[in-house]
Amino acid sequence: MTTAAVTALVLDLAGTFAFALNGALTAVRTARLDIVGVVTLGMITALGGGIVRDILLGALPPATFNDWRYLAVAAGGGLLAFGLSRQLERLATPIEIFDALGLSLFAVTGAAKAMALGAGAGQAILLGAITAVGGGTIRDVLVRRVPTVLSSELYAIPALLGAGVVVLGIRVGAGPLLPALAGAGVCLLVRLVGLRFRLDAPHPPGRAE
Repeated sequence: MTTAAVTALVLDLAGTFAFALNGALTAVRTARLDIVGVVTLGMITALGGGIVRDILLGALPPATFNDWRYLAVAAGGGLLAFGLSRQLERLATPIEIFDALGLSLFAVTGAAKAMALGAGAGQAILLGAITAVGGGTIRDVLVRRVPTVLSSELYAIPALLGAGVVVLGIRVGAGPLLPALAGAGVCLLVRLVGLRFRLDAPHPPGRAE
């Protein structure tokens, strides 16, 4: 396996674990589901965006069903969140941090995979964002709340920025690792700053706050 492939796999699995934790913690905190519901929601959050990405790219079957490690990592994250639910269910910060980590890692791996499969720059950036927000959107729909990506928080914008950094780095020949780390760092920083200062995406002119 090449260095680029190993880097992509490690980042993808790390994002899968972070989103699985986030989805499972969301299930514990907002939906009060049992162990099946908690683990299922964690796995859907972790794997949903990547499945949508692979379908759009024609990379079938999706990586989730080609590599047992994705399912194992997603299930492990969900089970870990369930086991620590007493310590974590009243804390908002862990959920937000895991969500920001998953968003950042999936934005860069989605964009990098799209570029590797021949997508153009614009399409790769869009697919990076879809990878990042897809699982969380499905999660929010299942727990009956407005998806974060459609609300006023900075969510899709950091993903687009992170994916854009990756695409730019690949285009200038910087290699796989540096653009991925830089893109994830940009996405994570913007998302965390937005959370810290409660920054919103731009509203339509004249909209009442």
